Amino acid sequence: MLNRDHEQLIDATAPLVAEHLDAITQRFYPLMFARYPEVKPLFNEAHQQDGGQPRALAGAVLAYVGLRQDPQQARGALATVVGKHISLGIQPDQYPIVGECLMAAIGDVLGDAVTPEVAAAWSGLYEELAGLLIELEEQRYREFEGRPGGWRGTRAFRIVEIHQESAVIRSFVLEPVDGGPVADHEPGQFIGVRLTLDGTPVYRHYSLSDVPNGTRYRISIKREPGGRASCHFHDVLGVGDTLALLPPAGDLTLVDGDEPLLLASGGVGQTPMLPLARQALAQGRRVVYLHAALDAEHHAFAGEVAALADAHPEQLQAVTVHESGDGADHIGRIDRELLAHLLPEKARCYFVGPQGFMTAVDRALVDLGVPAERRHYEHFGPSRPLDAA
Repeated sequence: MLNRDHEQLIDATAPLVAEHLDAITQRFYPLMFARYPEVKPLFNEAHQQDGGQPRALAGAVLAYVGLRQDPQQARGALATVVGKHISLGIQPDQYPIVGECLMAAIGDVLGDAVTPEVAAAWSGLYEELAGLLIELEEQRYREFEGRPGGWRGTRAFRIVEIHQESAVIRSFVLEPVDGGPVADHEPGQFIGVRLTLDGTPVYRHYSLSDVPNGTRYRISIKREPGGRASCHFHDVLGVGDTLALLPPAGDLTLVDGDEPLLLASGGVGQTPMLPLARQALAQGRRVVYLHAALDAEHHAFAGEVAALADAHPEQLQAVTVHESGDGADHIGRIDRELLAHLLPEKARCYFVGPQGFMTAVDRALVDLGVPAERRHYEHFGPSRPLDAA
């Protein structure tokens, strides 16, 4: 437990740690993978190479240092981290590995500035953070396990249907091998998947692209050039193959209320928007469904959205934007002018897509006066500021 001396040391050295946090996290991952190679499969190699994972860790540490005096706010700030950990099946015995290697990285980067007293203070801070994460994750594991059709750890599912949604997006419908019921998830959430590729476990998480039904899940995956897991789904897996699923997680879920919604997506960012739209329409809410794709060939779920519009003509306004070609309502990109034309009064806005897309949408919504509490988004990878495009 941190004492007053520890608190003072953390306050005094936090600016130094923050200044060198990128270097610390860049040192941390190679060091941890060298000492504990068994944890490497839990981390997406692409996110290591592009710096996304180190930046996410740095952001989480800084956020906790700033918010730890307000436990409720700290818990809220850690919700995204907890969700990602749930989808990976992170366990308490993995936290000491991270703590050991993080402190070693801090010592390597800051050198003599890390006195035994400073090391004790920051070790205590990490143990406090780890304890909070373990508590929050256990609550989520226990709650999901207690649902009808819930489970803990991994559960085997079989691919029962495959649908080609666009040139690069394919849907996989999954049912449990044991034949039992499937626990409901919240529309907008994602689910963890564990594959075994070349004898090595590989973990990914994918949005659940349909509303819960108690019997099956659907995930819709974009083929990423050179993507180890996505190419395996597209090129190798077929109907009858099995894979292991971890519990659903994620906080991109509908806020209760009756206000209208703007759902804006780019590319495969549409996958959480479909179940959000279905849920909102079932609640009687007005929905503006705005989707951007490269062209008609890359436009997924067009028939599904059209069917929703036919079924809810008074509630749903579906608008398509293509960068080129024919068949869309607009040619170009989603910009401030288009959003100003479509944005319902007092709308709650959800948007998901590539980093640049989300940055542009967020800036336009800010300019249009949409407050932060009505702007909701999610990254398909490590979280980062929207101005980091």
